[in-house]
Amino acid sequence: MEVILANPRGFCAGVERAITIVERALAKFGAPIYVRHEVVHNKFVCDDLRAKGAVFIEDLADVPAGATVIFSAHGVSRAVREEAEQRGLKVFDATCPLVTKVHVEVGKMRRDEREVIMIGHKGHPEVEGTMGQASGGMYLVETVADVAALAVRNPGQLSYVTQTTLSVDDARVIVDALRARFPAIVGPKKDDICYATQNRQDAVKALSGECEVVIVVGSPNSSNSNRLREVAEKNGVRAYMVDHAGEIRADWVAGVRRVGLTAGASAPEALVESVVQRLRELGAAEVGHLRGVEETTTFPLPAGL
Repeated sequence: MEVILANPRGFCAGVERAITIVERALAKFGAPIYVRHEVVHNKFVCDDLRAKGAVFIEDLADVPAGATVIFSAHGVSRAVREEAEQRGLKVFDATCPLVTKVHVEVGKMRRDEREVIMIGHKGHPEVEGTMGQASGGMYLVETVADVAALAVRNPGQLSYVTQTTLSVDDARVIVDALRARFPAIVGPKKDDICYATQNRQDAVKALSGECEVVIVVGSPNSSNSNRLREVAEKNGVRAYMVDHAGEIRADWVAGVRRVGLTAGASAPEALVESVVQRLRELGAAEVGHLRGVEETTTFPLPAGL
């Protein structure tokens, strides 16, 4: 059995920045440092930060007066920002700059008196944060059926944005449905789905042509990791998502000639290495690398860190 590693895989620039912000804040100000929502959706990463003194909370009411709080990579609503400011909390913003781009787009669209349709997954923190950039005039759609059921006030003044971690192909289908129903709808100048999401999905499509099984390293609440598994399945191969190597079952790879391995944008390389070791125990004799896009994107840290 041969293991083929996808490229690129694992951490993106936004995730690296978010984790570094928490680690720098802990080093500079000491524990505890409060983080609103899991800073990134990976159990291994969050457990490691907890051990260093990070406290993950969902409500700013759980942050003591005068404490330091970090907003997660997924972004927050305007109401959360205003609450933090009113309470005088020291804030470091780990929102991915590509999510902030979508927030800025929504603000401009609403100032232009356009209604905004967001394509995304209900309940995801990025969606909640983006929907919370406006006090009204926004609609959430997740499926083509949602588009068909949508009731808007002014079809001639519509715009759309998307969650940054969607399936590229699924989002395209929904955008096509929106354009068919609302011909005047306007999208962002540049696609909202982030470069890392696109690159990792493209790599999985390439893996799917080479392998009989694809394993994705990622936590269950990671949107981009779930999409990688779905992309592999839609390209005709069996696919599994695991939080860690211990979840891999021997029967998944029994009799398999090639296994593809990738990781979501919030999954560290250490987990990939442990999965490779597990696959070696299950009979993998070779490990190869799929050629792919080299990512060079970096994002600056906030002032003060």
